Amino acid sequence: MLVLSRKKNEQLVIRLGEETVVLRILEVMRDRVRVGIIAPQSVAVHREEVARRIQEWQHDLDELLAAAPQT
Repeated sequence: MLVLSRKKNEQLVIRLGEETVVLRILEVMRDRVRVGIIAPQSVAVHREEVARRIQEWQHDLDELLAAAPQT
């Protein structure tokens, strides 16, 4: 894991092949940090708990489709 420190209004730039994602620290208040994310539509951006749930749904759907009778 790479650990970086950033102050308010500073950014991180992440390059994913041809895609670029920019994370900007918008606000720091006590134990909360507000982060702005600029990413192409082709890059999915979710909170961790949402990403886990999507993965669970996809797994459940794959199991249902595998169990469905073939026509």
